[in-house]
Amino acid sequence: MKLSAFLSAIASHIFVTAAQYTVNSSTSGNDIFDGYVSYSIEFSSFPDFAGNISYPNKFSDTLLSNIRDLIGTKPYIRVGGNTQDYALYNASLPYALNGTFDLGRSADYPTTIFIGPSYFESYQTWNDVKFCHGFNMGLGGNRSSGWQTLLETVPLACKALGREKLYLWTYGNEPDLFSTSAQGPVRPARWDERTYVSQWLNGTRTIKTLLQEHCPELSSGDSYGYLAPSFAGVGNRLKAPAAWAQNLNVDKNIRLFATHNYISGATSPGVTLQGTLMNHANTKRSVDAHIIEYSKIKSVDPSVPPLIFGETNSLYNQGRPGLSNTFGAALWVVDLNLYSASVGFKRVHMHMGTNYRYGSWQPISTNITSKGTKAPYYGNIAVAAMMGNLSRLSVTIVEITLSSSTAEAAYAAYTNGGKTLTRIMVLNMRGYNTTVDGAGLVPLTDIPIRPAVDYRFIINTKEAAAKRKAVGVQRLWANGSDAITGITWDGWSYNYELDEGRPVRLANTTVGETATVSCNGSVVVTVPHSSIAMLDFAQGSDINDGSGSGI
Repeated sequence: MKLSAFLSAIASHIFVTAAQYTVNSSTSGNDIFDGYVSYSIEFSSFPDFAGNISYPNKFSDTLLSNIRDLIGTKPYIRVGGNTQDYALYNASLPYALNGTFDLGRSADYPTTIFIGPSYFESYQTWNDVKFCHGFNMGLGGNRSSGWQTLLETVPLACKALGREKLYLWTYGNEPDLFSTSAQGPVRPARWDERTYVSQWLNGTRTIKTLLQEHCPELSSGDSYGYLAPSFAGVGNRLKAPAAWAQNLNVDKNIRLFATHNYISGATSPGVTLQGTLMNHANTKRSVDAHIIEYSKIKSVDPSVPPLIFGETNSLYNQGRPGLSNTFGAALWVVDLNLYSASVGFKRVHMHMGTNYRYGSWQPISTNITSKGTKAPYYGNIAVAAMMGNLSRLSVTIVEITLSSSTAEAAYAAYTNGGKTLTRIMVLNMRGYNTTVDGAGLVPLTDIPIRPAVDYRFIINTKEAAAKRKAVGVQRLWANGSDAITGITWDGWSYNYELDEGRPVRLANTTVGETATVSCNGSVVVTVPHSSIAMLDFAQGSDINDGSGSGI
């Protein structure tokens, strides 16, 4: 059912009245960084996403610009992933990348990779974007060709980026899995934190020496630093606190403490849309494990750099069709990002690659996947809208504790040091399916009535409670949690087929909706199952009906 049909036929729906929730002006949240909505792109896929000087990928650039229009800056791009540790340099290669697939290791990306000089052209195709380039540590520590690759590519990468485009560097992707990787170990079983730190220091000090020689302006101060340790997660063979205790940051060059997270695996037993992704309790557990580990480090080293997700997405091994590419996954994207912001993460890089099921978009057409905007991108857009323009105002995200349901969540965005309530976003993640595997439509007579929940918030802030006020309501919407098409944010579609990713307002959607804050500061918003609504107090207008009284 389209949103316009829902709003016009509201009486025919089943409503559940939720409890009343209080939103206070005082918060304990932390301000987030600019470019909070950012991306991580698989090293072997980067030329597909960015193109080259002759053929830049304008579709990708358009989608990045859409995010910028909401949060004030284009997303920061980390170029890395597993394939950065397979990539060797071939100076005579006449094209950007030559990759060979070994289906026994991975069907989703090549595991034998050579890059040529033109690989670095891809850094020139997007204006106003800062990049983090990933150097090969996996082969760099145990193969002469890997070490030679480091020596030859540092000058190329630094000259391609320069001050204008350089974000930070990474050296090694998920080294905590180097001795246990399902795609083939690159370290022996005795691999431990002490050896890792020794190799990290040797590699990063070599990188700095090369920068001093070839790009001296990038070798010191704010221009030099790393995302690290870029571990795959909590509970693997190498532990981040132990690596830190071995003086990983003795050179004080780690600028952002980057960790990776996947909520489960694409082939893990029991993975479902409702139970795994559209499950707030599951998302909290996954994120909180990183907060606990980071807190252990901070307790012994208060100077540990700020925390970010350097790589994350739904299901590792590139996601599962019918789960990671659905509207339900877009709802999960919103929950993950907002919850992460509420507990201290400063920036989130959502990972993607060519043909990846969990990708926000497919940059080119292949024999597997057509070029286009994917469901998770709409989750990125909703998060950006909730954050607002971070280049103008600092924002704090705070979770609003709801009922015991694991299928709902709510967040408040504050500005002015936590004093001014700006937006509230409510996620109703209870499943509502209308398709077969996200494609074939269920007969209309078989589609159940779409339930909805009323959420009442008491706004304890002067600006909201002093007088009656209409606030804007924007919705993240699709026909069902299993839908893979027909998704909109506030009536906007970003589909490639319409205008190559530029926002197009669809005629069959309802926009301009408002809710009213009463004189006692309460506001009610109705949120159908498998959808999100955002109350935007900045878009509100005063109401004066001349009665001198309110609800």
